[in-house]
Amino acid sequence: MFHIIEIDPTVDYACKQVIGNPLFPEITIHFLNAVLAPESPIVAATILNPINEQKFESDKLSILDIRAIDQEGRIFNIEVQRTRTAGLANRITYYSAGNFVDQLEQGDGYEQLRPSIGICILTVDLFPHSVRPAYHNAFRLRTLDGFEFTDSLEIHTIELSKVKITRDNWPVRGPLEQWIHFFLEAKGATVEGLRGKLFDPVFEKAIGVLEMIQKTPEQRRQYEDRLRAERDEKARLQAAIEEGKAEGKAEGKAEGKAEGKAEGKAEEKANTIRLLQGLLLQELASTEDLQSQSLEELDSRIADLQLQLRNRIG
Repeated sequence: MFHIIEIDPTVDYACKQVIGNPLFPEITIHFLNAVLAPESPIVAATILNPINEQKFESDKLSILDIRAIDQEGRIFNIEVQRTRTAGLANRITYYSAGNFVDQLEQGDGYEQLRPSIGICILTVDLFPHSVRPAYHNAFRLRTLDGFEFTDSLEIHTIELSKVKITRDNWPVRGPLEQWIHFFLEAKGATVEGLRGKLFDPVFEKAIGVLEMIQKTPEQRRQYEDRLRAERDEKARLQAAIEEGKAEGKAEGKAEGKAEGKAEGKAEEKANTIRLLQGLLLQELASTEDLQSQSLEELDSRIADLQLQLRNRIG
């Protein structure tokens, strides 16, 4: 009898149970070595923020990232992202920089700082295909011609959306390719078939974690709650886009009736801008800022905000 895996490891709850589970540090270690390919392999890792069930229950939209530290004191922040969100690149940088800064306590010297490394697994494109066709990109602080300033801050992005895969023909060779296959192909695969593709023993445990989520009622409920919250958020953003369109139509009608009244048009456009900014949870533009712009500039600003809303839901 074949057992079908029903859990998607790109859902952050499942991802954290697999990679950020204190019960299975060997999975975390294998994943970090697969992504970073360090000269000196990571041999020990401690999860700094295991899932807090009480916090999870009270905030279904909290970011379930994974924070870990290795034997050399390097700090890692791992997250999975399934939708395009405004300022995502800045957010990844912010978390990694925060982990770097937070190491110092009063009286500590800067020489005690250890590298902070961020890893973001994405099911959507962060960079357009024409700009960065590679699915795995690594960033550090360097000069424009490539001379490295420091290795203190490092960010890796893995864009699963850029991996062209077929169940039969995609080569699954090295450690990172095995992880990519796991993230892309686990849901809907048979346990037996997935084990046949992922030959590293650590994946026996990773697959076992997915089975545990699937078979444990409480964990399965939490996984489904996370999916439901994600769908609700997408629906909210879609409704916001539709509301923005309706506002634009109403604004157009009002402008037709008040043709020639430039001041009235500007006020309506300013209201639309503030509405969209509110939906995006951005700081609202000041009256002075909006009054200083032409009608064409206001229209351009509205179009940009509407695009940001569309990108939020992918």
